Amino acid sequence: MNLKQLSEKLGLSQTTVSRALNGYPEVSEATRHKVRKAAEAHSYRPNTRAKSLATGRSMTIAHVVPVSSKHEMVNPIFADFIAGAGEEYSRAGYDLLLSVVADSDHERVYRDIAIRQVVDGLIVQAPTLTDTRIPMLQDLDIPFVVHGRSSGIIGAYNWLDVNNRRAFERATGLLLDLGHRRIALLNGLATMDFAHRRNDGYTRALLERGIAADPELIAHDEMTENYGFEVARRMLSTSNPPTAFVVSSIIPAIGVRRAINKAGLVFGRDVSIVIHDDDLSYFRNTGDVPLFTAVRSSVREAGQRCAAMLLEIIRRREEGLRNEGPMQTLMEAELTIGQSTGPLIPSAAKLRS
Repeated sequence: MNLKQLSEKLGLSQTTVSRALNGYPEVSEATRHKVRKAAEAHSYRPNTRAKSLATGRSMTIAHVVPVSSKHEMVNPIFADFIAGAGEEYSRAGYDLLLSVVADSDHERVYRDIAIRQVVDGLIVQAPTLTDTRIPMLQDLDIPFVVHGRSSGIIGAYNWLDVNNRRAFERATGLLLDLGHRRIALLNGLATMDFAHRRNDGYTRALLERGIAADPELIAHDEMTENYGFEVARRMLSTSNPPTAFVVSSIIPAIGVRRAINKAGLVFGRDVSIVIHDDDLSYFRNTGDVPLFTAVRSSVREAGQRCAAMLLEIIRRREEGLRNEGPMQTLMEAELTIGQSTGPLIPSAAKLRS
């Protein structure tokens, strides 16, 4: 079914149907719902090439994927983000362009994409503390949204982020409330902005209780299962081991649990864990009582919301609305209690120290 046939079936103009499918605000919510329902029922898909010719847009969004031996993007978190974003692009008739490049080629590829005008916008992922991609893309004047933030960049830009500082302050605070004082942090790569904010939240929670952060209990690296296992195994074998861990992802947390078991300790009793849970498709932390206590925020939802923001920015630009200010969204993580946390057992802690 083409646009004309769908319009005739609905008794609406082709312009109204097109605007309804693309989320234009002047179309009522009731009409948008009616049109989208009919489009799904009749398996209507917009003709991307025709739309591109009519609007002068490429109807394509770019995501640049780094190839690196150490990088947060090469894991299931990225896959879930892309899945969420792809759903939004598909609904709006956009294609997704994935460019796989070496870390050192990032800026060149972004610049090339913008100059050749092969996409209508792009998502910037895994921002570092001072991410040079952001001012460069502003200079190139191409619509973009950053998944995360870059603390060292001064000036306004479009972003969507999780409140990582607050999430890790709450996670650490929960363990402190349970009596734990030797709390380890297994964080992501130190160059990543989210890792900096999580470290800050962890440190703040400790300082509020008069506890200085111990550098020996803080680790930064790519968030793999083996990283979690090796770091936890080393920390648990010291003369003054941690009684609890705050872990930046469920993936290394699985490794931490393995190390706890290998040390002959009981997970959730002798050693507690609180994780950041991205609610990943293939690493579900679910059940009546989840395995891990977690500060939870769906990365798939983040992908959907980043994509929706970018499409709205593109629409604004098309209509000449370029002075409405940046779009910025801060998502809060939800704290859920699971099987991985319990009160400090003083006798066990004394024996282990």
